[in-house]
Amino acid sequence: MASSSRRYRLVVAPVAELADQLAARLLEEVLGTRPRPLGLATGVTMEPLYAALARRVAALTDPQRRLLRQSWCSFNLDEYVGLGPEDPASFTATMARLLRLPLGLDPGGVHCPDGLAPDPEAEAQRYRLSLAAAGGLGLQVLGLGLNGHVGFNEPPCGPEASTRLIALTEATRRQNAAGFDGQAAAVPAQAITLGLAEILSARQLVLLVTGEAKAGILARALVQPPTPDVPASWLQRHPDLLVLADPAAAAGLI
Repeated sequence: MASSSRRYRLVVAPVAELADQLAARLLEEVLGTRPRPLGLATGVTMEPLYAALARRVAALTDPQRRLLRQSWCSFNLDEYVGLGPEDPASFTATMARLLRLPLGLDPGGVHCPDGLAPDPEAEAQRYRLSLAAAGGLGLQVLGLGLNGHVGFNEPPCGPEASTRLIALTEATRRQNAAGFDGQAAAVPAQAITLGLAEILSARQLVLLVTGEAKAGILARALVQPPTPDVPASWLQRHPDLLVLADPAAAAGLI
């Protein structure tokens, strides 16, 4: 089911269907005539997406797969400070497992912040400039945190916030504890994240939200006026925002 409003377009469907639709959009972006870098997210919500994308890539012709691999350029939203690519809990390792290796992508085309950089603040600025040099974001895929964050833009956060080093809230560390044997204290206390300024500069935004636990915060983000207390609420201002949600997550919107 699809509906529209002045601020965003909403598609409500089962998770598998949402993942397949978004995988198709990603392929269209990369195989287009003038592709711009993709902005990609990690997290449990994204795993069906990357599985669907791998299935679609496997069904391409050999010339299409070669073009995909030659054209691919993506920037991950964030990375934990203190974790390197060899750590399975790092987002760099997660993207290699779910995306880079199944699709046979060149590591140089799948960008992530360096969580082991000796100066994380300088690394955040290097990452921001690297994205700008690549032309800025085309299609940015986003998940939604239970406290309203997108990327690791924790509340309070305004739309002008740029790529930076950020301290993670206790709520976010608890939400991400599953990747650390359920131990919130083991989740790194800091991360490097693309800022809302870079996210809102993307040509297109797709917000993918699933599960009953996200229904309340999704409604706050899209129905109430934008506020720093719900960073995702600034997405309302984007001229091309598509919201993909399963029925449980969309309960407050329909």
